[in-house]
Amino acid sequence: MVRWEPDAAGRLREAAMALYAEQGYDGTTVAGIADRAGVTARTFFRHFADKREVLFAGSEGLEQVMVAALVATPVEAGPMEAVAAGVLAAGEFFEGRHDHSRRRQAVIAATPELREREFIKMASLVAAFGAALRERGVPSARAALAAETGVTVFRVSFERWVDGPDADIVDILRETLAELTDLTGASGLRPADLAE
Repeated sequence: MVRWEPDAAGRLREAAMALYAEQGYDGTTVAGIADRAGVTARTFFRHFADKREVLFAGSEGLEQVMVAALVATPVEAGPMEAVAAGVLAAGEFFEGRHDHSRRRQAVIAATPELREREFIKMASLVAAFGAALRERGVPSARAALAAETGVTVFRVSFERWVDGPDADIVDILRETLAELTDLTGASGLRPADLAE
């Protein structure tokens, strides 16, 4: 076995995805992933902390891209405009990853431990959005609401994207943001109506 194989991390990801599909997440071992990828277990651990991280490596990168886009919006932009910019920035991260994202999501959906990890990832994104909005001077409760709403838009859009045919995720994100506007703006419901 060659000691330094090119793109070992990519081959490990592909091997893991294939094994997760064939024998399930719980039935797959690090040794099995390494063997399928043609590397040693030691090489696996150079790239990933454990077999779960094969699925979640890169999450920090997605969060950084989204938060950076939120932060870069003009100061005069409202909280939801800033959040929408952050949500739309996810498109560049997922470009060309539809098949991988679909397979990854199927593994996560079938495994409670992984669904919990995905929930933690979304909670981290909410916290990061909220902190960025507070840095812009948005009051805490309003920042929390905008952050939660934005991450919900992202999550719903992502699910639509992986469940459907390969399409531009940015178009789906825009459609979901438009649906949110319709839900909140076209209803005619005013806060005073809620008290009745």
